[in-house]
Amino acid sequence: MALLDGKVAFITGAARGQGRQHAVTMAREGADIIAVDIDKQVETCAFDTARESDLQDTVKEVEALGARIIARIADVRSSSALDAAVAEGLEQFGKIDVVVANAGIYSTALLWETDDQTWDQTIDINLTGVWRTVKAVAGHMIERRTGSIVLTASVNGLVGNPISAHYAAAKHGVLGLMRSAALQLGPHRVRVNAVCPGVIDTPMTNWQGMYDRMAGHPGGNRTDYEKAARHSSILGGLGALPPETIANAAAWLASDGAFAVTGQAITIDAGLTTLPGFNHAPVQP
Repeated sequence: MALLDGKVAFITGAARGQGRQHAVTMAREGADIIAVDIDKQVETCAFDTARESDLQDTVKEVEALGARIIARIADVRSSSALDAAVAEGLEQFGKIDVVVANAGIYSTALLWETDDQTWDQTIDINLTGVWRTVKAVAGHMIERRTGSIVLTASVNGLVGNPISAHYAAAKHGVLGLMRSAALQLGPHRVRVNAVCPGVIDTPMTNWQGMYDRMAGHPGGNRTDYEKAARHSSILGGLGALPPETIANAAAWLASDGAFAVTGQAITIDAGLTTLPGFNHAPVQP
C-alpha cells in the first residue's frame, strides 16, 4: 500500500522545481493531484517564472504514474483564483486531504536598496499567498475534521539572509503562520507543518545571478554553484539537494504515519543550519 493511497493533494507552484516534484512524488504514493501555478513573469524575479507549458509537463509526469490530475493557471495573489481551483477539485474528486503551499519567488537586494515592488511582491507571494492557500481549503478540512497542510518555508525562515532580507522576512512569517494555524486547526484534527529546505537544485537557484553569487564575482558558472553548494553541507560530497529530498518529507507529513505531528518546522538542509560561524572547505566525493 502506497503512503497516500486514496488521498487528494492541492499543490501550489506545481509547474516546476519543488512544486512539480511534490506532485510527482505524491502521485507516485497514490494521491490524485490538483496543481496550480502562474503563466507569466513575476517582474521582480531575475530568473524565468513558470509558464503553462511547464504546468503541462507536470501533468504528463503525473498521468504517466496513473494518477488523476487537475491543472489550472492560478496566481496565489488571487484568492478568487485559488478558491476556483479548490472548488473544481472538490467537484471532481470530492475532497482535499492534503495541501502543499509551495509557490514562491526569490530575489536579492540589500534591504536599504530594496524597492517597494520587490518587497511587496515577495511578501505577497511567499507569505500572503501561503495564507490565501490555507484559507481556501481550511473550511473544507474543518468540516471533514481531517487534513494535512504543509507550508514551504526555508532555512531562511530560521536564520537571516545577508542579501535578501525581504525573502527571509517572508519565510520567517511562514513559520509564524504555520504555528498559529496549527493551534487554530488542531482542535479540528487538521495538522499544519512546514518544510525548511536548504540549497535545492531547481530553476530558482539555477540562473546567472545565483551563479555569480556562489562564485563571488560576475561570470560564475554551474561549477562554481556546485562547489559553493558543498560549502553548505556537512555531509561529505553533498551539494545542492535534489527536490525529491523535500517532496519525500512533505509526503510523509501528509501521510497517516505523521498523524501526531503538527506545528513543526522540518529542516532538510544537509546540515547547513548546524554549521559553525565559518564554512568549511567542501568535501569532494
